Amino acid sequence: MRSTMSAAAAVAWLGTVVTILSRSHADRNVYPSAGVLFVHVLEREYFKGEFPPYPKSGDASNDPITFNTNLMGYPDRPGWLRYIQRTPLSDGVLYGSPTAEHVGKPTVIEITAYNRRTFETARHNLVINIMATEEFPLPYQAEFYIKNMNVEEMLASEVLGDFLGAVKNVWQPERLNAINITSALDRGGRVPLPINNLKEGVYVMVGADVPFSSCLREVESPHNQLRCSQEMEPAISCDKKFRAQFHIDWCKISLVDINKVVPVYITRPDPGTGILPDFGEYKPPSEFLKSRDYFSDFLVTLGVPSAVAVVLFFILGYTMCFRREGVEKRNMQTPDIQLVHHSSIQKSSKELRSMSKNREISWPLSTLPVFNPVSGEVVPPIHPDNYETTSMPLMQTQANLQNQITIPQQRPSVHPFCAQLQLHPVGCPLLHEITNWRLSALLWTWRSAA
Repeated sequence: MRSTMSAAAAVAWLGTVVTILSRSHADRNVYPSAGVLFVHVLEREYFKGEFPPYPKSGDASNDPITFNTNLMGYPDRPGWLRYIQRTPLSDGVLYGSPTAEHVGKPTVIEITAYNRRTFETARHNLVINIMATEEFPLPYQAEFYIKNMNVEEMLASEVLGDFLGAVKNVWQPERLNAINITSALDRGGRVPLPINNLKEGVYVMVGADVPFSSCLREVESPHNQLRCSQEMEPAISCDKKFRAQFHIDWCKISLVDINKVVPVYITRPDPGTGILPDFGEYKPPSEFLKSRDYFSDFLVTLGVPSAVAVVLFFILGYTMCFRREGVEKRNMQTPDIQLVHHSSIQKSSKELRSMSKNREISWPLSTLPVFNPVSGEVVPPIHPDNYETTSMPLMQTQANLQNQITIPQQRPSVHPFCAQLQLHPVGCPLLHEITNWRLSALLWTWRSAA
C-alpha cells in the first residue's frame, strides 16, 4: 500500500516538473553575420501554450498577443535592431543589420509576450551572437525603393528570396546579400491613405562583389535624369523583370562603390574644462571649498541705485521748492498796464457770473419738461413736421411756444436808456452799466498812461 502511494506521489511530482519545464522557455541562440540582414520572427503560436485555453473545450485559441522587446538591463533595443508588429493577431518581427563593432559581443534581448485577453505575460531571452564574415563589406551596394510593399511583407523569406533572385538575374554577381531593409516612414515618408490598397514603401539595400550591370547604370544617363527631374518614369530595359511582383522607383535608386568613397574625417574642437572626456570617471569637486563673501556684491547691487535715487530726489526738491519765482516776482516783472488790464477782465468776469445768477428771466428751452407737471399732458413738438426749419431763428422767443408752462415773472421798470434805444427791459440796464463801467476803465487807463 505504501509502495503504491509513493509511486503515485513520484508520478505527480514528475508531472509537475514536466509541466513547469514545458511552460518555461530556455534561451534561444541565433548567429547572424555582420553586414547581412538579420530577421527573427516572434511567432504567436510559440507562446500560446503558456496561456490558459478558452473556457469551452474545442474553441480555437486565437488570443490577441503583443510583444515587448528590450536589451537586457535597458529599456530599449540596440540601435541597429528594429521591431514591427502590425496587429495583435499577427506575428512580430525583429530585423536589422549588425555591424563589425558588435562582433564577438553577445546581445541578449528580453522578449515579453502579453496576452490581451487574460492579461498574462510570458518571457524568454533571445541571445544574438554576431559572427564575422570575410565578405563584409561587399564593395558594390545598391539601394532600391519598392513602392508596393510594406516592411513586414518584404521581410518574409519567400518575398525577399524572390526579390534577390530578380536582382541576381539583372546583376549577375557571384555573391549577393541583403544588407538592410528600411521602411519609407523612417526616411520621412508619409502614411498612405487607406484606399486602393496603398503601401507605405520600403528601401532594400543589397550588396554584390561585381560592378554594377549596364541595366542598373541606365538610370544615370542624361535622358533618364531629365525624365526624373520632370517627375516621369525613366526608361529602364530590365524593369520588366521586377514589374510582375515589385514596382521599383528607378529615380530613387542609389548605387554606391565603397572603393571610390573618400572617407571624411571630422575634426572636433577641443572641449573646454567643463566637458568630460570620452572615457574616464567623473570626479566631483572637493568638499572643502572656499566660501565667498557676497556683502560687497550686495552693497554694489543696492547701494549704488539707492544713492543715485537720493541725489535725484534732492535735486528735484531744490528745483521745486527753492527755485520758484512766485506771484510777487512775476508781478514785479510785468508792466502795470498789463496787470490792470488783466485784473479788469477778471473783475468783469466775476461780476457777470454773479449777476447772471440773480436774473429772473424765462427758462431756457433746454430745461423745459416734456410734459405738463400739473395735468400730465405730453407737450407737443415745438415745430410741426410741415414747418419750414430753414427760416427758423436760432433763438426762439417765448411767444412761439403755445403749450409752454407759464412762470410768474416780475415786470421790471423801464430804464430811460433802454426806452431811448428801444431795447428789451430785462437785459438793457445790465448793458448800460457794463458800458459805463467799460468807458470809465478805458478813460482811467488812458490817463495813467499819459
